[in-house]
Amino acid sequence: MSYTPRLQEKYSTEIISGLTEKFGYKSVMQVPKLQKIVLSQGVGDAVGDKKLIDNAVEEMSRIAGQKAVATISKKDISNFKLRKGMPIGTKVTLRGAKMYDFLDRLISVALPRTRDFKGINSKGFDGRGNFNMGVKEHIIFPEIDIDKVSRMMGMDITFVTTAESDEEGMALLDAFGFPFTKK
Repeated sequence: MSYTPRLQEKYSTEIISGLTEKFGYKSVMQVPKLQKIVLSQGVGDAVGDKKLIDNAVEEMSRIAGQKAVATISKKDISNFKLRKGMPIGTKVTLRGAKMYDFLDRLISVALPRTRDFKGINSKGFDGRGNFNMGVKEHIIFPEIDIDKVSRMMGMDITFVTTAESDEEGMALLDAFGFPFTKK
């Protein structure tokens, strides 16, 4: 017997029928779905200290449950002492079961641990149903040991969906239990 993440099961049993009813889709293939989640982190001080990138890659890998990669600069910027090819950040792309597991941990564990959490602002949609949000402190994830953290770092999280509009994308994320602030 294979393992199916809780939110993936919820999508196939509840969310598809709920969104079909709400938007009147004629086919199950029209129902928006989550394609991938991209976690990215810029480490600007890595220009001076290469160990910061190694620590960031390790922590990002621990958070995502999948190996993160270092992103490299594409061009020289003399004001920042940056050379082409230097590592300046980390990123990881989650798909499939790992994506649903991460989404479950984000919604049920990490976001409620955020200091003064009142919900997520819904202004992060891009017009095509994708959603971007930022996290100020990466220590909200239980995988990170607070005692071993040398510095606080934030990250950007992008949810890529097959939705045609922001309204459909928001309805999809809302059905997963995303804690959007109510207007």
